[in-house]
Amino acid sequence: MLQVARLAPNLLHDASNRIAEFLDEQWNEDGGGCDRAGRSDLYYTVFNLEGLTALQRPLPEEKVRPYLESFGVGPELDLVHLGCLVRAWKALNESPWEKAEREVVLGRLEQHRSADGLYSPRIGAETGTAYHAFLALGAYEDFEIELPDSARLLEGLEALRTSDGGYSNDPVMRIGAAPATAAAVVIRRRLDASIDREVGAWLLAQSHEQGGFKAIPQAPMPDLLSTAVTLHALATLEVSFEHVKDRCLDFIDTLWTGQAFCGSWADDEVDSEYTWYALLALGHLSL
Repeated sequence: MLQVARLAPNLLHDASNRIAEFLDEQWNEDGGGCDRAGRSDLYYTVFNLEGLTALQRPLPEEKVRPYLESFGVGPELDLVHLGCLVRAWKALNESPWEKAEREVVLGRLEQHRSADGLYSPRIGAETGTAYHAFLALGAYEDFEIELPDSARLLEGLEALRTSDGGYSNDPVMRIGAAPATAAAVVIRRRLDASIDREVGAWLLAQSHEQGGFKAIPQAPMPDLLSTAVTLHALATLEVSFEHVKDRCLDFIDTLWTGQAFCGSWADDEVDSEYTWYALLALGHLSL
């Protein structure tokens, strides 16, 4: 994803400088990235770091490092933030943990392994989600360690397949969701598993007539997250989206404030998360 996001400046041109300035302002004194309430959050820290990296701007390493160090091996962190801690250290190209500490982190990840082979925000859960499986796989990749029992994860993932051709984050759901489907595509590709061509057709069908992609078929409007991850999944599947490129660019332009990006037409607040998704989407649209 980061490699593709690096291509966004090809379309942004001078706006890249304004986005970089925005991201540079999204740091608190403790070295954490700001959430929408202005509080430091590992989740937003990752988007800040990867956004600046995509724009090929220097990272405030000396400022961020103490903030990351304050979490140690993340004993109090949930699965999302534990994965973000691993990813943030990776963004700094540092390995702060010795082997024993790394095994503690991986052990905490495995505590979130659900009975169906996926990963869940809850410890001891019967079922997991495509999203949390994607995060866990990313953490193992950041550690350059093979995901254990990947066959069982793939079995659990297929239980999330919906009758309409997509994937959901809940086995009881009957309709697919673009973010879950995109996560499933990336997981299967990274684990060298085959992907049904119908999945690409389902993703493409989520295109909105005014540009962008919807999270679910019934959604009233597109959003930037769904647009970015759908484009990434379609590219992964080598499914052409050439016929919707101009509409997607128009949609993303409507979310540009002159400083950064909002998440949808119903959102009037910018943040580093959606700005990162804009960079990812624009990277794909520049190809």
